Parts: sequence; structure tokens; C-alpha cells
Amino acid sequence: MYRIGIDLGGTKIEGIALDEAMEEVCRKRVPTKREQGYEAILQSIQKLYDELVIGIHGERHSLGIGTPGAISHKTGLLKNSNTVCMNGKPVQKDLEKLIGMRFEMQNDANCFTLAEARLGAAEWKRVVFGVIMGTGCGGGISVEGKILSGPQRIAGEWGHMVLDPAGPECYCGARGCVETYISGGGLERRYEEAFGAKKPLPEILAAYRKGDKKLVPFMDEFYVRFGQAMANLINILDPDIVVLGGGVSNCDELYTKGVEEVRKRVFSDSLETPIVRNKLGDSAGVIGAALIGAFGVYGATITS
Repeated sequence: MYRIGIDLGGTKIEGIALDEAMEEVCRKRVPTKREQGYEAILQSIQKLYDELVIGIHGERHSLGIGTPGAISHKTGLLKNSNTVCMNGKPVQKDLEKLIGMRFEMQNDANCFTLAEARLGAAEWKRVVFGVIMGTGCGGGISVEGKILSGPQRIAGEWGHMVLDPAGPECYCGARGCVETYISGGGLERRYEEAFGAKKPLPEILAAYRKGDKKLVPFMDEFYVRFGQAMANLINILDPDIVVLGGGVSNCDELYTKGVEEVRKRVFSDSLETPIVRNKLGDSAGVIGAALIGAFGVYGATITS
């Protein structure tokens, strides 16, 4: 049986089909179109799913979908998504009606974390914290290859721990959340506020590396905020490893300057937790969605 996974991101939706040996059969991407609203996003997901089914010639398959936020146990509606037009909507129910099959839906950071814990940079580490630093900032926890989601499905949501209650406004209603400082979207907004111009993250990092002096204090604050956020997390969870994903994880200095800021702040005489780059790259989230669709959040043994 094939395993289809779909990863809903802020700017793109990616899908993959894996065979029983977990080998890639086909992969597709479409724009999220979140500026066009809820219905447009659902239609994009349906279109992508249909293309993946064609790619496996209509053969029998499972399906898992990763999305920012989580399905509320209380209401069955999506909550906590930074694609805010989806909050308060019966996303899973509506998609099951469109697609015509039942499937597993999980937080995208949980999908990322499970993939890296089972097949990636944290393979078979006991306690894994997976971080997505992309358009937003999320996290997931894997314990012995199984996702820990919690009764409210918010385990690992470190992006909404408050670093500074007088800080920037966050879409969640709080101020100074981790996400407002160290996500890709947050960093771009901080840049626009500081310098009066919009610039995408890759260009910000490129200018910094070329020696743009005005960016030195700007990026120094970024590493300090990363250090604060990560030390808070390690102080609570003390994981065996932290794996970073999302566009911001491609910033090489995170693993030197950023880790040094963590070391200064962790409540220990030494920092023993490795903070590493993901192994599966952009594929981690969508592979995790396929795993969750096939085996559930508890990560059954991967066999044919």
C-alpha cells in the first residue's frame, strides 16, 4: 500500500507518495494561496491530492496531512494556525468530504519531528524536540519514536512562549512570543520595522554575511532571542537532541553563535543537548505526514 503525505505551509503545499519500502514515488508542490482564503486553500490541497493519486495510478493508499495548528478535541475545529483564515473551521471534516476518504491530520511540527526521529537527524534518540522556524515557529516532541501531543494537542508549541510581554504583537493575541522574534516571518517584520524596507530572509542573511554593518546588532539580537527561547525549552524538557527545520534553520550561524547564546542561558554547568540541522531537509514535514497517515502519531514499526 502506498503512503501519501501532504504538508500545508504558509507559502506552499507539498505532497509526496511513498511506496511500502518508504521510497519516493512522486512529489508535487502547489502554492498555498492563503491570501485567497479558506476555500482556495482546501481546493489547492484537493488538487495536489488528486495529482498524487494519479502518480500512484489510483492504487490503494493511506493519507496524512500536516497543518499549522491543531484540531481541537472540544470542537473539532482547527485552532492555533498562523494561517489564520483556517482557524475555527472544520478543516479535517471539509477535506474528508472533498477528497472522499478519512485521513489522519496532525500539527506540522509533529510531522517534522516524527520524520526526523524515525528516519533523520535524531534517528532513535529517546527524547527529541523538533523545531520548525519557517513562516511561523512551531515545535514537536517525540519520546521513543512516538509523538507526545498532550490532551490539548499543544505539546511542543514553544513558538508561543512569551519572551517579552512588551514585545511585538503576535497573531495569537499575546506580545513578544518566540515566533515574533525568530521565525522567518518574524525576522522579516523586525527588519522592516528597523530599516523601513521589506526584504526576504535569504537576502537579509546574504547582506549580513557580506558585512552590512547595520545588520550586526540586528542579527546579534536574533541569536540572543534564539538562545533565550531554546534555553527555556531545554530547561523544561532536557531533550536528548534538538533538530531545527524550516527556512531559518539554513542559517549556519545558528549552530555557532546561536548555540553559544543557548549555552550562556541553560540552567546547567554545561550544554549537553546537541542542536543540529535536520537531515531530511524540506522533505521532513511531508514524510512525517505520510508516516502519521500510515501509522498514526504513535509511530508503529516501519515495515511493509
